[in-house]
Amino acid sequence: MPATPTTDPLQRERDHLAASRAALRAMREDVQSLDLRDVTGTWVSAVILQNQIEARIAALADLADTPLFFGRLDYLHAISEELSEGGTRGAARSASSKGGGGRRVGENFYIGRRHVHDADGDPMVIDWRAPVSQPFYRASRTEPMDVERRRRFGYTGGELTAYEDEHLTDPAELDTASALLAAEIEKPRVGPMRDIVATIQPEQDEIVRSDVTGTICVQGAPGTGKTAVGLHRVAYLLYAHRERLARTGTLVIGPNTAFLSYIEQVLPALGELDVAQATVQQLVAHVEVKGEDDPEAARLKGDARMAEVLRRAVRAGITLPTEPCVVVRGSRRWRVPAYELVEIIEELKARDVRYGAARDALPQRIAHAVLLKMEQGGEAPDDRVQDAVARNSAVKTVVKECWPAVDPAKLVLRLLSEPEFLAECAEGVLTPEEQQAVLWPKPGRSVKTARWTQADAVLVDEATDLVQRTPSLGHVVLDEAQDLSPMQYRAVGRRCTTGSATVLGDLAQGTTPWATASWPDALHHLGKPEAHVEELTKGFRVPEEVIAYASRLLPAIAPGLAPATSVRDTPGSLTIRRITEWEEAVLEACREALAHEGSTGLIAADARIPLLAAALTAAGLPHLTPGTETSADSRLTLVPASLAKGLEYDYVVLDEPAAVIAGEPDERTGLRRLYVALTRAVSGLTVLHAEPLPEQLR
Repeated sequence: MPATPTTDPLQRERDHLAASRAALRAMREDVQSLDLRDVTGTWVSAVILQNQIEARIAALADLADTPLFFGRLDYLHAISEELSEGGTRGAARSASSKGGGGRRVGENFYIGRRHVHDADGDPMVIDWRAPVSQPFYRASRTEPMDVERRRRFGYTGGELTAYEDEHLTDPAELDTASALLAAEIEKPRVGPMRDIVATIQPEQDEIVRSDVTGTICVQGAPGTGKTAVGLHRVAYLLYAHRERLARTGTLVIGPNTAFLSYIEQVLPALGELDVAQATVQQLVAHVEVKGEDDPEAARLKGDARMAEVLRRAVRAGITLPTEPCVVVRGSRRWRVPAYELVEIIEELKARDVRYGAARDALPQRIAHAVLLKMEQGGEAPDDRVQDAVARNSAVKTVVKECWPAVDPAKLVLRLLSEPEFLAECAEGVLTPEEQQAVLWPKPGRSVKTARWTQADAVLVDEATDLVQRTPSLGHVVLDEAQDLSPMQYRAVGRRCTTGSATVLGDLAQGTTPWATASWPDALHHLGKPEAHVEELTKGFRVPEEVIAYASRLLPAIAPGLAPATSVRDTPGSLTIRRITEWEEAVLEACREALAHEGSTGLIAADARIPLLAAALTAAGLPHLTPGTETSADSRLTLVPASLAKGLEYDYVVLDEPAAVIAGEPDERTGLRRLYVALTRAVSGLTVLHAEPLPEQLR
């Protein structure tokens, strides 16, 4: 006898959740049961197919503490959409297609992190990236987008515990803030960064769903979710343009490995497992970095003018021949006069091609000139003859002498070690004083033993690209972009010359001597001057009291930026304490923070980290380093101020702001570093200071 349908709305939703989880398990089991033994083809195709199946199995994993769906849309009318994962099935109604009271309404759809269908192929959960899901993020009372009701679900662990409805077409219903939405945003943070797929706001959704062909730059104040927006944009693009991006690849670039560790679980939670992550330093790791530049040398090496210096250096070895090239074949000699060789070389120099490509073309061009003479002499040579002539020792000699091979690392080694060579290449580009600042204090003897710096490695990458074109990816996400130098922007831009990019950053958080002053300048160096700039100023993470306090620094560090606002009014979220016994005060503040749920970050000037680490250990307070995943038993992270950017903690204890400022080469950079540290808290910030606070915060 069939079970009687329940009349309890919450139980019906729980039943749909249970049925959806069962359907997802069935989908996974179907893939696991595939038998490849009878599949014809080569062993290569079999391996590729097996890898695809394993990736599919991983993508269908049901994470017990992650909600399978977080919302539901009840449309006013039946709609016709391509809803399946591959976009090939027609519309299908959800399991509960009646509104309250039994009134038949338009189709209802559950919105979740991935597509789930039943045994008949009808969708039970719709991927949040599908077109039919878009109104969940953008529908409003003024523009309901044919949605009668938007339902949000609340979860405890993996169990559905609550729901709330917005009737977007009911004029009598009050327009109130969503309690479940606020609870999801404010949920304590333990472990790595979470996705925000359930809480994406309309202005964020517009960026997420921007077209793949365009580059977009997001200027985002602290707490506006710009990093999450960039990651969700990758997930959306992989959904909408999977075949294209599967061929060309996607890459997320972060400021440091701690930041990449923090965000690394976001895309896998959304079912995307094949997105590479790297820092700029990892992208340009052609040489081993052993040294460190002073700020002025680093700034000059990161200046865009160095691109012209390197271009000249790469081509410095090209010389024009003064003797003919004589090719002997059998009993005949074929002579290419010097003036013809000069014309060939001058033409290649004038063309906008890589040095290495032109060098590869030179022997073929000389061989072609020889073939023309053979034809004039009555012979009928073909392509095989031309290739043979190109390999002739006389031709190779001309190429070696006139267009010598270039090793990029050896070239930069010479440029930074030999004042005369640098002066030759930098004439009219760098002043003599700037040339002196760029030169190594102690010349390097070899590529392996030289004390390369991070800025040097970027120069080697530029030289490498001048010799041989860098492969381009389909899409690149560049986070914390405000800290890149022009030469670093060029290095990233080389990785997306034929693709697009999502550039994320905050000019107020620029903490390097070469930090960008404006996004148009940065986008020019990136090679994407046509990119559209979006500004996010509404914060969802940092409490209003905290962001208002930190924003007092903006007139000094970024006078052109509008102060951020926050949707979260959390009285008591900011505490400022003048202290005398710093060690006791820090330990007490950490214990107070740890009494709350969630993670705690103790942020301090880099120079004070060893003292604080010793104090925490002596007091029996276990602590982690940035990039190490927090857990229920270890929720305190000791964070150098230089690594705080991009990270977030439920509660932050900020040790001695004056020391944070003093740890930077100038006051403006120090105030920017302090601004970053002040804006890492999600629920509460405690500022401890024995020395006077900067005048902007008094």
